[in-house]
Amino acid sequence: MLNPTITMANCAFLQLTLPIFTLVLILSSNFIQTHSQQFSRRLSKTEMGLKAQKLSHLHFYFHDIVSGRQPTAVRVAEAAVTNSSATGFGLVVMIDDPLTLGPNMSSKIVGRAQGIYGSADLSKLGLLMVLNFAFTEGKFNGSTLSVLGRNAVFSAVRELPIVGGSGVFRFAKGYAEARTHELNFKTGDAVVEYNVLCTPKLHSTHCDIILCCFKCISLWHFTMRMTMFPIFDDVRSFK
Repeated sequence: MLNPTITMANCAFLQLTLPIFTLVLILSSNFIQTHSQQFSRRLSKTEMGLKAQKLSHLHFYFHDIVSGRQPTAVRVAEAAVTNSSATGFGLVVMIDDPLTLGPNMSSKIVGRAQGIYGSADLSKLGLLMVLNFAFTEGKFNGSTLSVLGRNAVFSAVRELPIVGGSGVFRFAKGYAEARTHELNFKTGDAVVEYNVLCTPKLHSTHCDIILCCFKCISLWHFTMRMTMFPIFDDVRSFK
């Protein structure tokens, strides 16, 4: 048996709060309809309260070696149509390519490009790149940048998003520009010049703000669970 006092109190609470929730939903729908007519708009840094950010510029050469006794890029998977496809569609390659300061392999190694790329375009050669630039030189030693994007290899310049990182590049964002420096059509080996622009890791104050936001959201979620779920359980029990 349910306590009549508790259930009546819960019903009274719902009668008071439901109109408020309804009003919030109406206002929210009006806000969405007002802004849905405009696909995009430019925001100023002043309007958003943002300050100019420092950028790191990295320049290096990527050596994709598929030939010889010690290739750094090896085929690990293919589709049934890969060999008959003009673009090698479905081909997947695992890489551990050296990154050097200059275009020659004798140049100083500053890191490795580790990950996979695959042919993801049926009509023209376009690669899906999923990899980390793992740096081994200077203040970037032990830090990584993560890349996820499309590489149209025959375009003069390709832009790939930087989606994150670790070490000094924690919370990094930016982009990498790739330019083919050398391509050997006989062996398939390639040297690609990379210019990377990205933000360094956030300062501790920014991290504190993010942590505070997560704590506030968690507290709100816990409060809603404690206050609303018992009420809805009592209402369902009337049925």
